[in-house]
Amino acid sequence: MFRPENPLAPRDPVFDEAWQAQVLAIADTMVQAGRFSATAWAETLGAELRAAEAAGKPDTTRTYYEAALAALERLTTEATEITGTDLSERKATWTRAYERTPHGQPVLLERGRDGQS
Repeated sequence: MFRPENPLAPRDPVFDEAWQAQVLAIADTMVQAGRFSATAWAETLGAELRAAEAAGKPDTTRTYYEAALAALERLTTEATEITGTDLSERKATWTRAYERTPHGQPVLLERGRDGQS
């Protein structure tokens, strides 16, 4: 049976950056809200990880994050009124805002024509 050398030692981080863990927190929130099931999440994440492996991507935390994000986006577009186009537009808006924000300053989104950021 597997036993860690020091069971009290902190585990290695799952992600390279703390903000990357938000994808799992959002997925958990969506499951708890009944937007999709834990089974659907597990199956979709598994499919994304297998696709990454088939594409020859390395087994890294970045690959796991990208698979988790792709799974979350896929389930979100299937379970809500948010479309793939909506996601692409929001990503582009965030990218533009990030690129124009001075280092160390908060990223602020512009208000769109519809009054939403």
